[in-house]
Amino acid sequence: MFSLKQNCWFIKKVVIWRAVSSIAWSVLLLPVTTAVFVLLSRFNLFHPIQWISECTSLLTAPSTIFSLVVLCGVVLMTGFFNLEFYTLVPSIPCSRVALLGTVLHPRQCVHSLVYCTMGMLVMWCASVTIGGRYSTLGTPCRQSESGEFMTCLNEYHLFLLLAGAFMGYSHSFLGVVQNMYYVSFQPIQQYKYPRFKGCLPAVVKCSVIQSLYSARNFAALYFFFGYVPKTWISSTLNLQIDSSLQPLDSLTGLIDFSLLYHLAISGTFLYLTWYLTVLLFRIYVTEAYSFPVQSTFTEDAEQCLPKVLAEKNTLVMKFLALQDLALLSQHSLSRRLEVFSLSQPGGHPHNWNAISKECLSLLSELTHRLVAHQDAVASNGRVKSQSASSDTRSVSSSSSVMSGTEDIPETPRLSVPLRTPGSVFKSSVGGVHSSLTAPFTAPFTSDADSPFSSPAIRRLVGQQEPQSPWFGTVQSPHVMRRGPKLWSASTESQTNGSPPASPATVSSPPAANQKPSFLAQWLQNRREQVKSFLAKRVLIVYLFNKLPEASSQALFADSQAHIWALQGLSHLVAASFSEDQFGVVQTTLPSILSCLVVLLEAVDRHFKLPHASSKPARTICSMGDSTYKTLRFALRAALKTAIYKITTTFGEHLNAVNISSEHRKRIQQFLEFKE
Repeated sequence: MFSLKQNCWFIKKVVIWRAVSSIAWSVLLLPVTTAVFVLLSRFNLFHPIQWISECTSLLTAPSTIFSLVVLCGVVLMTGFFNLEFYTLVPSIPCSRVALLGTVLHPRQCVHSLVYCTMGMLVMWCASVTIGGRYSTLGTPCRQSESGEFMTCLNEYHLFLLLAGAFMGYSHSFLGVVQNMYYVSFQPIQQYKYPRFKGCLPAVVKCSVIQSLYSARNFAALYFFFGYVPKTWISSTLNLQIDSSLQPLDSLTGLIDFSLLYHLAISGTFLYLTWYLTVLLFRIYVTEAYSFPVQSTFTEDAEQCLPKVLAEKNTLVMKFLALQDLALLSQHSLSRRLEVFSLSQPGGHPHNWNAISKECLSLLSELTHRLVAHQDAVASNGRVKSQSASSDTRSVSSSSSVMSGTEDIPETPRLSVPLRTPGSVFKSSVGGVHSSLTAPFTAPFTSDADSPFSSPAIRRLVGQQEPQSPWFGTVQSPHVMRRGPKLWSASTESQTNGSPPASPATVSSPPAANQKPSFLAQWLQNRREQVKSFLAKRVLIVYLFNKLPEASSQALFADSQAHIWALQGLSHLVAASFSEDQFGVVQTTLPSILSCLVVLLEAVDRHFKLPHASSKPARTICSMGDSTYKTLRFALRAALKTAIYKITTTFGEHLNAVNISSEHRKRIQQFLEFKE
């Protein structure tokens, strides 16, 4: 219990206080952005002195101070949502229907509703600050018949309020589509102020562009459907509509330069307020944190680097620990010596064993993930290839080297917990979740029963159509020998300890006592008819088709942790050549080399799959972080760099390391700089 309390306090100290600091700076920046907005809203080129005096008096007005208080509440709520919704592993739906399900999720609907409310509050503050015809929702007007004064609906004020709600929903929607809450760590570390100063022009540019897009879309939406909220609000609040003014839901009403200008700068102010809060949160959360390698006191042991590396509950602490490991392995000699040190008393390398074990565990899980991915592709109607078999043997040999046993070729069982998004292996692994990733809703592999699978694939998995000449008993034994043996089927039979079924057994007709009933046959026929009917609908196919690069991106969604593990391991191994006085690294060098080589083979085979090596298209300016789309390329580069770092340091000494002949041949290619 004491250890758990210490851990919770440590996490609160690191993560919560960083989020609080980012919110505090966002609140402190509000007067600056509000002053700029006031200057732009009252801009008067021909009377500059009057312009400056009006802006100065407006900034000290009670309405502006009250608006600042409301904006502070909006910033606090935005910061709370950043802390609640942020993720280090992006959510990558593998189909359009999965993306639609994420947008329509009840949690996301509440998020959109809150942001619509906050958008209306910000626009209300902006309209009050601008003043004039935008100041209030009700305005006095005179009836044309009787000439009496009464309160009419101010459509200009309503227009800005509805625009704020529309921009709030747009921000919430783009937060899902563009993964705006995805927080990525920078490859090159910077201090907070230089990084903020470097990102500020891009944030302002994105705010302006998004404001213009939203203003255009809202103007078109209001042109077609503006009479609906106008009529409903006027009848609800008992406000009359001034017929003497041009309505804004008409073409002549929308062609108003002053209205469009104030809408654009108000939208820019709204987006800039939110984007600055997101930017500061990213800067503070991803700031490097230095963990002690070892502690003198027992109560501080949970805060040491080896303990935090094994953290399962809080992902951000694990990422910060891996980032710190990569930094200390390159830039801190004293901390590297602590990693190579022995425990007193006892003389055991506990620090190195814990760090290397966690890094090798991460890399081995990624290797099994890639092998399972190839298994899922093979079980989707492809014959098990020789390269897949050799990859399986490599994974097994690597596991045996790390465990100190003999090399026994064995197909890896899919019951191993895989740290991978559930969208990739939901249909092949059974949706096993990991501590590194969050479950997603979109399946990766298409089922053979899917209405969109081709007849060739259904024949490969043993589902022949009654009209097909292959239906029933096949007479030729040569044809039966050419039947494809699915990888997953052989793996399942080996796992269960039963031999694989012979082709004659598979292709034999069912016995008379196994004939399905009339009701089951009728239901099966109806099911096939429904699937064939849906397969011909263009909208259904469009929604359920797999996005080409999404599966590969989801497979490497958490690869930033593996990149740091590769960097930390390789630099520590290279530094041990001259700094390891006790030889603690040399005992695990064979397992490290085998793990790296097996992972490289799995990565190389993955890039031979369709759409795996295609570069993503460049997106327009947005606050969504798209670095996860290229993580697979960064991982491959980091993996080769890590192997080259070790081979160039040890050179021909690696010939004395006890590894398999296949791995030795691959290491020799790196020694000869042929990779």
